[in-house]
Amino acid sequence: MKRSFRRRFQGFMVLALAGLIILLPSLTYAMEEGGKEGAHWMSWVWKILNFAVLVFILIRFLGKPMREYFKKRTEIIEQSLKEAREAKELAEKALKEVQEKLTLKDQEIERIVNSARQTGESEKETLIRQGEEMSEKIKEQAKLNIEMELKNAKAALRAEAADLAIKLAEKRLKEELTEEDKLKLLEDSIKRLEG
Repeated sequence: MKRSFRRRFQGFMVLALAGLIILLPSLTYAMEEGGKEGAHWMSWVWKILNFAVLVFILIRFLGKPMREYFKKRTEIIEQSLKEAREAKELAEKALKEVQEKLTLKDQEIERIVNSARQTGESEKETLIRQGEEMSEKIKEQAKLNIEMELKNAKAALRAEAADLAIKLAEKRLKEELTEEDKLKLLEDSIKRLEG
């Protein structure tokens, strides 16, 4: 406590000295002008003292609360950055899982395509005997089936990825967001869905 008072007193003295140095030339000028402004320097001394007292009071009563405010603000920002890093890591992990699933689905689709091609070729040989027209219809049907399977598989994967992302986001939001933040995010989501 003594050390803190000593520092404040030293700061006060430095400010008072700086004020005196700044005002000293005007005092000297006033003295050179003659005696009619001689008592004017006393008003400057009182102004300096008033200013020094004001600075001391501000440091005394606002110094600690301001330090605590900035310390808390720094902690909040650091916590937010930490949470953002964790959320980013979770999102990257989810993205990696989705990409792995997409790779597996692509392999499955390729297998289905290969299987369908083989089936198409064997049917082609069988159907050539029945005519060229029937062969073309079967090929077109097989191609449509493959495209439909591909679309369905991708749609299912997208839905699964979206559900996973929503669940992760919902869990994260429930843990970390205030009611006000939740309402704001809900409104933003509704706007995105409408837009």
